[in-house]
Formats: sequence, structure tokens, C-alpha cells
Amino acid sequence: MEQIHTIGIVGAGTMGNGIAHVAARAGFRVVLCDIDPKALDQALATISRNMEREVERGKLSAADKAGASARIEVTVKTAGLSAADFIIEAVIENLQAKLEIFKALDTIARPGVILASNTSSISITKISSVTKRPGNIIGMHFMNPVPMMNLVEIVRGLATTDETQEATARLSESLGKTPVTVNDSPGFVSNRVLMPMINEAIYCVMEGVSSAESVDQIMKLGMNHPIGPLALADMIGLDVCLYTMEVLHGGLGDPKHRPCPLLRKMVDAGYLGRKSGQGFFRY
Repeated sequence: MEQIHTIGIVGAGTMGNGIAHVAARAGFRVVLCDIDPKALDQALATISRNMEREVERGKLSAADKAGASARIEVTVKTAGLSAADFIIEAVIENLQAKLEIFKALDTIARPGVILASNTSSISITKISSVTKRPGNIIGMHFMNPVPMMNLVEIVRGLATTDETQEATARLSESLGKTPVTVNDSPGFVSNRVLMPMINEAIYCVMEGVSSAESVDQIMKLGMNHPIGPLALADMIGLDVCLYTMEVLHGGLGDPKHRPCPLLRKMVDAGYLGRKSGQGFFRY
């Protein structure tokens, strides 16, 4: 890891600011980039607030918090990422948006710099195809909330080299995470298993099998899940759940991955979960 000192992060939303948090806390210099200055201000406020909680819980000293905060630089210009030794994209889960970002990053980043995507479902092979460095493109799927969750699902595209995979795994470990490597496939492993369960839970509600509260209670008490699938869907965002199911359905071609009509209807109504204040539960 002696060659990686500065980590660039594109996108200052929930995942981007979480990744910035753990990277700065681990001692890396961070360049956090977003086209929206308000998003950057909000990200810095969120990181500060979350680090303060860690100080209160004894997981971080006040001095370490101050040092980590000082290591985060923000910018609205992607050119500011030119100094980064490793770049992680964490923008909206939309293929076209990611392709445009990777085209730009390919021209900004130095030769040999690894470009990682935090995508939860989009093909790494497809993303790499718009760059001139497909061997240095990889998936680095963090879990939400990033500061608390241990897993990083590392996704190898068709052209990803062993060296890129090994460097990404070492970086993940230096961030205090456990890397688990999988091959490129719709939804990878995490969402290929999780999202159909959430989708089926939504079918249970739509078909009147049970209420949302009962579905979650059964999965928590009977399966020992720490959070029910519908509360989890609300936390992820129902729009993200719908998009991921569409990726699975389109990529694998199996009718079992058809998004539940109730999920689509709720997204159409703007009931997106926690971020909108209303999903399967009210917030």
C-alpha cells in the first residue's frame, strides 16, 4: 500500500461520504469530488457528525478525528482527481452516468491508476469497455453504512488483472474491511441473493399474504435477520431495489427476477423509503 497515498472518490452521497470517512480515518488523503457544492458541504457535515459519534463511543480519539477531517479535500472539478493514486466512483446507480464518468476518469488519472466502481449491480466488464485501461477497472462494492459494515465485494471484470484485484484487496484490508472477490455477473453475489428475497417479500405484501410489519417480524425472529427485508429495502431505497431487479431480469433473462408490480408502483408514487420519508414504513 506504500504506492497509494491519495484516494479519489467521485460522488458525495451516502456511499461516497462513507468511503471518504473510512479512507481518511485509515490515514489516506482523500479528494472527494461532486458537481454539487451543496452535496459536498452536506458530506463533510455527515462525516464530522459520524466521526463525533465514534469519539463518543471511544472508537476514535478527538485528535484522530481532527487529523482525519484535515485529510479530506473537496472539489467540484474532476480535474482535481489527477493527483489520486486510486479512484473510486460512487455515483447514482445508472449505467450511462457511470460510463460518462469512467470515460472522463480515464483521461484524468495517471497511467496505471486503478479505477474502481462502487456499483451494486452494473457490469464491470461493460464499464471497462469505455476506457483504455480495462485491466485496471474493478468493482469495489461497499456495504451501507460504510463505516460500520465489514464487507467489500470485489468484482473482477473480464479484463481485470490479477495485480488490480490484489491491490484492491490490500486497499480494502487497509481500510479495515474484509474483501471477498467474485466474478462479473448481474447483481454479483450480494444483490443476486438479497434482491430476489426483498422482491418476494414485496410480493407477499401485494398478494395479501401478510403485512409489511409481519413479514419483517417473521424474518427477524424466525431467521435471525437483524433487520427485516422491507425495512432494509426502505434503507437501500426502493428506486435502487427496482433498478437492481431490472438489471437481474434483463441480464439473466429469468422470469423469477421480474420486479414486483407493487415495487414499481411505489417508486412511481415517489415512495422511495427513508430518503423520501415513506416506503413500506413511515420515517
